[in-house]
Amino acid sequence: MPDSQLPAEIPFRTLLYRFMFFDWLFADISAARNLFERHAAWQHNRRMCRYLPVYLRRWSVLTAGAFGLGLLCERASQASVVSAWLFTSSCVTLTGMVVISVAWIFLANSRMS
Repeated sequence: MPDSQLPAEIPFRTLLYRFMFFDWLFADISAARNLFERHAAWQHNRRMCRYLPVYLRRWSVLTAGAFGLGLLCERASQASVVSAWLFTSSCVTLTGMVVISVAWIFLANSRMS
């Protein structure tokens, strides 16, 4: 295969973003110009919701890791500022898990009339 036909490599920053955030998977329904495009975007989003549990697992690992490191820093090294930062980040990632869960439940159980 000639070099001109090889797929372009995705930069690491983009891969990392796509690994952690799921918005790139979904179509913007508000950008649809007519009813057919809106319906197609809605169906696309409903199909893509099957990947949300993967992101939920990733974010749960982040939440548990931040909380565990916060406990470790608080107990072992008495680093209260670091542990407070880690506990705060675990709360933020827990909020992200709630958002992912609500989006998944909404898209997986919605009915299109």
